[in-house]
Amino acid sequence: MTFNFHKDRKIYFKQQYQNTKKYIIPFIEDKFKISKNLKILEIGCGEGGILSAFYELGCHITGIDLAANKINNANKYFSELSNSHSFKFILNDIFNVDAKKIHTFNLIILKDTIEHIHNQEKLINLLKQFLEYNGYLFISFPPWQMPWGGHQQMCDNKIVSLMPYIHLLPNFLYKGILKLFAENKKKIEHLLEIKETRITIERFEKIIKKLNIRIVKRKLYLINPNYEIKFGFKPREQFKIISILPYLRGFFTTTCFYLLKVG
Repeated sequence: MTFNFHKDRKIYFKQQYQNTKKYIIPFIEDKFKISKNLKILEIGCGEGGILSAFYELGCHITGIDLAANKINNANKYFSELSNSHSFKFILNDIFNVDAKKIHTFNLIILKDTIEHIHNQEKLINLLKQFLEYNGYLFISFPPWQMPWGGHQQMCDNKIVSLMPYIHLLPNFLYKGILKLFAENKKKIEHLLEIKETRITIERFEKIIKKLNIRIVKRKLYLINPNYEIKFGFKPREQFKIISILPYLRGFFTTTCFYLLKVG
């Protein structure tokens, strides 16, 4: 079942803006004040809904994405906003962007993006080149073990889209279920690719420790803030007793927020 807010990109844009304004910016501002003229970069920006909340505060924003239709939408949506600050959207793979050709940034955002990228350690290390001295990284992602960590909610079939944990099955069983419910070949390939790029809380924290990146703030959610706008569910932080249990916490955590700093 592909939800309506995924089909109507303008609705999705507005939902991202609202979620960012209500939850992401306050999370960041607990440690780092978002002030006018800051330079913000988002990797996997889509139409720029997240960036629009920072743009509203007077920040100069840059977004990078691989999807031409999303970049086109981003330029259209931002041209409709009444703000004189700069915005720039780049159609490219971040691995192919020369850091010397675009300025460095005070804050780099990856929201629900890193789980789609094959070489996550390489990416995070690369981002250091785009970061201003004393700059921050905001990274969030759904842990792989969580009920819909395989993004099966993207499926066209309503039944299979609501099946929790099926992405944890061996590939042949997972693929068999997707075929049984008549998901198309392209969708199946995409879901199996996410299975390849999966990331857990433990692996993510091991990567950033290796790269000498420290956690300034972390918040694990039992109920994702996204679910408030999408489904009417009130967000809830993870229980402390669960959040300290390695591996097990991933099964019951729907998203993780991290504010990070190099060194």
